[in-house]
Amino acid sequence: MKRFGTLVCWAVVGLSACGTAVRAQTYVKLNALYALAGIVNPAVEFRLSPRSTFQSEIVYSPWQSIRDHGVSKPMHFGILMNEYRRYFKEHNRGWYLGANMGMMAFKMSKPEIRGGRLRLEDRYSKGYGLMIGLCGGYEHIFRERWILDVYLGWAYMASWYNGYALDGTIDMHPHRPVPPATPDPFNGSAEWYPNKVGLSIGLLIFKGKN
Repeated sequence: MKRFGTLVCWAVVGLSACGTAVRAQTYVKLNALYALAGIVNPAVEFRLSPRSTFQSEIVYSPWQSIRDHGVSKPMHFGILMNEYRRYFKEHNRGWYLGANMGMMAFKMSKPEIRGGRLRLEDRYSKGYGLMIGLCGGYEHIFRERWILDVYLGWAYMASWYNGYALDGTIDMHPHRPVPPATPDPFNGSAEWYPNKVGLSIGLLIFKGKN
């Protein structure tokens, strides 16, 4: 996770520098909604054309343990995501649709609906994954250099992981036609999940040229 975090930080810094080098209008943002939960989600968005932009972002949850109904469970993960956005009127103004791709590494308990309530599984998984999805949102510029970005995204996520009980013992014995050589083989799964939701506040750091 530390190496992953270092790599994605350098990726965002490099992308920001690239945006400045090509003299594109560039915003830096922070997701206020995630920040309330102690999750870091910075992003860099720069203009490609009068109606399109490109955004790169990272999501990092530092929580090695959170309390879920009195039980400590891990919620530690990192995501690197790149997204192309197409605005209906003008870049960084009004409604837009986006397509994104990302990769992730995680050690976390999977959210689930149990008894009509959102809870975390009484186990955790450790591994990595890839995602590809779509999002929609709305951006509003205020006070000239500030921007508000509200969005929701949904993605197809493919994950490969090991499974453990909360005490760290192996808790995954997938059924295979041929028994695996080890009691804890990598398992795989894929499903549709929301991959981003937020209310980000951004600042124009480079005005660029038309």
